[in-house]
Amino acid sequence: MQDIEELRVKFLDLEFDRTGFTVDAKQSAKIARAYGESRPAYTDPSDPNFEVCLPMLASLASGRRLPIDFPALGGISMDGGKSVNSLAPVRPGVKLTGRTHLHDIYAKSGRSGRMVFLVSRMQLYDSEGNHLASTDSRQVIREKPE
Repeated sequence: MQDIEELRVKFLDLEFDRTGFTVDAKQSAKIARAYGESRPAYTDPSDPNFEVCLPMLASLASGRRLPIDFPALGGISMDGGKSVNSLAPVRPGVKLTGRTHLHDIYAKSGRSGRMVFLVSRMQLYDSEGNHLASTDSRQVIREKPE
């Protein structure tokens, strides 16, 4: 079993990926309509207040899931979900830079044994360096029993 505190000390808050994105207005509007959004600010790209919908931001992915030297934990890996924290409107067509780091590493024990949770946070910035949003992706690894 990997020492969680050791992983936290070595890997938390160190940027391990930087990726560029440009979000398409029509694609964002299509996603917004698909999940039932009706406000023109999310469904109509011609609306003067149009902004990228949060599920579109959640779909953006960095080039790497973990730091290159992160140890293999073994076990069964599962998607633990995603979340988005919007700080300012993200406009379509704006070049975004996603900077990714491990935000949290923790373990929980249950009936099936220990599960390790890895939270990768991608912070999205515009070309002026304004922090617009953060997306968290959780990976859950159910360790194999010894």
